[in-house]
Amino acid sequence: MERNILLTIEYDGTNFSGWQRQPSVRTVQGTLEEALSRVCRVPIQIHGTSRTDAGVHALGQRASFKGDFGIPTDRLKPALNNMLDGGMNKRTKGSDVRVVDVQEMPENFHARFDSKGKKYRYVIDCSEDVNIFRRNYCYHVKSGLDTDAMRKGAEHIVGTHDFACFQAAGGNLRETTVRTVNSLEIIEEGKELHVEISGDGFLYNMVRIIVGTLVEIGQGKMQPDSVKDIIESCDRQKAGHTAPAEGLYLVEIYY
Repeated sequence: MERNILLTIEYDGTNFSGWQRQPSVRTVQGTLEEALSRVCRVPIQIHGTSRTDAGVHALGQRASFKGDFGIPTDRLKPALNNMLDGGMNKRTKGSDVRVVDVQEMPENFHARFDSKGKKYRYVIDCSEDVNIFRRNYCYHVKSGLDTDAMRKGAEHIVGTHDFACFQAAGGNLRETTVRTVNSLEIIEEGKELHVEISGDGFLYNMVRIIVGTLVEIGQGKMQPDSVKDIIESCDRQKAGHTAPAEGLYLVEIYY
């Protein structure tokens, strides 16, 4: 009997060419599909909720797949992680992708189309010196940032707007660039800033461009109130730079 399975996945995006399956390069989707196909002993194709870019990390990516296979649902998680950790990964100690949870879902469930929203975290390191062991997991901004100004700028982003100004070229064509940002917080953790943002959906590179804009506000290159005019302009050129992929984490998918 065919089952519909939802996976919760975490991964270190450093050595992946993004989520989406591509020929001749290592991707998260491709790696998981290979492991699932071996464990289930039938070809498996998964549907992820978010197509993260190369270098982006995930704490709570979701993906679903359907199949008629023998292994019990409650054995999928240990079998998959064993395959990812040992059966497919001979060169390093441990895998950079791991299945956190496995759930059996109703027949009509789809991880992407049934998603109600997402939460991302962006990590900025404000230390004076670069920590080489953190370089793949944060954005190092050496100059001091005015967090009060950044928070004032962030206030203009929360709500329902046409966010075309925060969309990079090259993504899939969208029917609309209107999105709702439910919350945007800037949290100070020692020498780090964590930008936490949740919403009903995000455009291509939207979070990274928002962060780049807030960083420029924190550096005094933009005024906080300019964010309102930038959004109303729908002009990508008026927004700030695109922050690096390494600082971005997909934290949670809401259903």
